[in-house]
Amino acid sequence: MKKVKAVLIGAGGRGQYSYAPYALQNPTELEFVAVAEPREFLRNQFVKTYHIKPEFAFQSWEDALAAGAIADCVLICTQDTMHVEPAIAAIKAGYKHILLEKPIDPNIENSKRLAKFAKENNVNVQICHSLRYTPYFRKLKEILDSKKIGDIVNIIHTEGVGFYHHAHSYVRGDWANTEMSSPMILAKCCHDMDLIIYLTGKNCVSLSSYGELTHFTFENAPEGSTERCIDGCKVRESCPYNAVKIYNEHKDFRRLACDKEGFSDLSEALKEGRYGRCVYRCDNDVVDHQTVNILLEDGITVVLTMSAFSRRIGRDIRIMGTKGEIVGSMEDSIIEIYDFATGNYEVIKVHHSDAGHSGADEILMRDFVRMVASGEKGVSDIELSLQSHAMCHAAEISRKENRVVYLSEILKD
Repeated sequence: MKKVKAVLIGAGGRGQYSYAPYALQNPTELEFVAVAEPREFLRNQFVKTYHIKPEFAFQSWEDALAAGAIADCVLICTQDTMHVEPAIAAIKAGYKHILLEKPIDPNIENSKRLAKFAKENNVNVQICHSLRYTPYFRKLKEILDSKKIGDIVNIIHTEGVGFYHHAHSYVRGDWANTEMSSPMILAKCCHDMDLIIYLTGKNCVSLSSYGELTHFTFENAPEGSTERCIDGCKVRESCPYNAVKIYNEHKDFRRLACDKEGFSDLSEALKEGRYGRCVYRCDNDVVDHQTVNILLEDGITVVLTMSAFSRRIGRDIRIMGTKGEIVGSMEDSIIEIYDFATGNYEVIKVHHSDAGHSGADEILMRDFVRMVASGEKGVSDIELSLQSHAMCHAAEISRKENRVVYLSEILKD
């Protein structure tokens, strides 16, 4: 297999820390030859780590793509509202392979526009739906396709965001405000919507949804709290969202609060940066819990629940079929199968690497690189991803307008 050369647009958390390391681990398969990143400290960090020539270190995606197709593929890992225009520009520049961070765009019409443009130009755009690539969900798909539990009747799927993760990303961080990013159901759960379609092999007919921003508001600020956790907050020690405690206990999030923001240490970040703010005094407006009731083809029903208020970050699933039941936990890598007829109970342990998303980020990059080298299609093509995005869009309409939404309303031309 020939070595694939790539350009990274957006050297933030996902681009620099989740996907690019594949090149360091597999230098004979992938090499980054250029980067575009407006924040100088992140751009310089990437240049140094991946030995990028100075003339190929760009401040903007416009400059990077103006140079033409200088590599075999481009990875677009910018913020949610900055995906479509760079992708269209990359296609115009001559790139035939694009890996695009999810979601495609907060606006479903923009997502449809990119999918159409890619198809018209015969360009392969793969969306980073990491869950499709996990050994865990691939094994679960294999079991379901074998009809071991018969036909699927209904599914209960729960995503615990994790109280500390929610505070970091959806209250203090990049995805806290809808105007700046996406509705939370899209930013967090387009993964899960895609997974539901992938596991069942069925299309969505309609859905309804309920959800609110209940807790992380100024009205709920405890007496004695301050603008920042380190400003003499009198309830800091008892507050579960205390930034000092969260970033001391969770090193990955500490790195994002410091390195990604350009601070030299945690105390500086908490004093000056956005991640030191009180969770009750931020500009967040996304929900902190939401439930979606989904009707698929063949009468299959699904309940998806997303909540900030969980002990750990994790996805749990219960799949009920005509011949048996499956209960599973992605984070524990456990699949439990119960056979109604025989009473047999089976436990399967799925092994995966330590890479992000239970090994999925590494597999996603491996599959993408090999797909670019071979010219074959991938498993998360943009046309497949449109349905999950439409489901999230429909869920927001339902939540706001208190009505059932049919997917045909969203996907119509």
